[in-house]
Amino acid sequence: MRTHSRRSLLGVGMAAAGSGLLTSTGAAALDAKKGRHHSHHTPPPPDSHDGHGSHGSHSSPSSYVAPDGPEVIRKERSRGSGPLRRFSMTAAIDKFDMGGQIVETWAYDGLLPGKEVRVTAGDKVALTLHNRLPHSTTVHWHGVQIRNDMDGSPAVTQRSVRAGASLDYTFAVTRPGTHWLHSHVGVQLDRGLYAPFIIEDPREPLAYDHEWVVMIDDWLDGVDGMTPDAMLAKLNKNKPSGADGHDGMQASGSRSAAAMSRMRRRAGHLMSDDPSDDVEHAFHLINGRVARDRETFRAKPGDRIRIRLINAAAATAYRVALGGHNMTVTHTDGYPVKHKQTDSLLIAMGERFDVLVTAKDGVFPLTALSAGSNNQTAQALLRTGDGEAPDVKTRPKELRSGGLSADKFKAAASVRLSDSEPDRIIKMDLTGSAEDWDWAINGKPYTASQRYPVHQGERVRITFHNTTKMWHPMHLHGHTFALPNGGPRKDTTIVLPDKKVSVDFDADNPGLWMLHCHNVYHSESGMMTVLGYKAER
Repeated sequence: MRTHSRRSLLGVGMAAAGSGLLTSTGAAALDAKKGRHHSHHTPPPPDSHDGHGSHGSHSSPSSYVAPDGPEVIRKERSRGSGPLRRFSMTAAIDKFDMGGQIVETWAYDGLLPGKEVRVTAGDKVALTLHNRLPHSTTVHWHGVQIRNDMDGSPAVTQRSVRAGASLDYTFAVTRPGTHWLHSHVGVQLDRGLYAPFIIEDPREPLAYDHEWVVMIDDWLDGVDGMTPDAMLAKLNKNKPSGADGHDGMQASGSRSAAAMSRMRRRAGHLMSDDPSDDVEHAFHLINGRVARDRETFRAKPGDRIRIRLINAAAATAYRVALGGHNMTVTHTDGYPVKHKQTDSLLIAMGERFDVLVTAKDGVFPLTALSAGSNNQTAQALLRTGDGEAPDVKTRPKELRSGGLSADKFKAAASVRLSDSEPDRIIKMDLTGSAEDWDWAINGKPYTASQRYPVHQGERVRITFHNTTKMWHPMHLHGHTFALPNGGPRKDTTIVLPDKKVSVDFDADNPGLWMLHCHNVYHSESGMMTVLGYKAER
């Protein structure tokens, strides 16, 4: 059982001149009609350095595994061929009601969030994306250990799906978990192009009566003439043309003075527990709805509810609590942890938590408080009986503790990464400032040609050193890593200002994999790079 906001108004999806499957450069796209892969893997030459403790490689493109190379195909075959689950999804322009204010944005199938994609571990997924947007797009499957040519990284694993075209994403899933899908082109994530992607466990060990999927988001698109592209252009206004962006950042449209007033320079006042930056979002949503138009999830007193919490925001971390209840945390980023009770959680962009609650009798606010200095909230309700709903401004006392972050948990024994010394250590300094908006890794802004080399079978350690005044939730595609000392398995981790975090992972999924800050305005301004598997000779 789950509850969604589905308040699409005045759908204005654009007509497209035909459709067809897009082949790739630097990737393989599946031709649904002929069942063939077309490979045109010609990535540009890398531009960094090789070696352990390295900053990349000068090797030729052919020295790296291609996204559709034989190593990738073999790995996919090893995942098996379970039942085929077919889905279709259309990206188009739509309008939504934000509590009385109508905004135009881009969304999937006229829904916000998009319709949930739910499968079972062992299934094979076949999703057809139809692009009816005025711009190219992709789908990235956040948190999924996917075949490389289906990862949705433009200019790295695929060419973006052009306006009017369609593309089949076909891949096997082997591990259960709470994940999500979203566009990986430019700042399209900060529109409405996201949806839950839930992989059920065929041997589910948890017992519960209901399930509630909760997607939390920050929103600026269509407010006072603002768009995410306009915001990104404003933030990067002092950079040389073409110095940043990811697969064709759109030119910004007109924007009002009121919209520009939403930008605030406050980097000089940031504290280590404040992830805020220059981007102020007008609204904060739970399942596509603002607090004054909040969703209600209904259950009975005593019911056990599994809540899957997903932070789909572009630039906001949240402290989350369910008024009057404690939560038992069971998973982080789709992987089980040793169960621990808490009254609230701190969830960064891209992170997910699964929790169990036993519902009390009454009406209770599920509140997501922005972790920055603006103190805005998103809210939904859990109703198990009669009674008046709390005021939308109500903040549960459970939020006062500040919330547990993922590093406070330990991996369950079944998924704990084995103890092993790393074969390779990669050092990544997170650099830049809100004043200059020059976000980068090791001082080098992103280009699609960057490569940090790894070899199949290695234990790899990445040491992030945050030299900036901002939080950075760092996300690795196609893998999960372990936090130190038996910490949880994750794909996204918070790196606080002036702190170091080391994460370990096993290089067991060949290809070219993006690694970036999941503040989309940081990644699209340069804090992003690529890990590349070296081809074995």
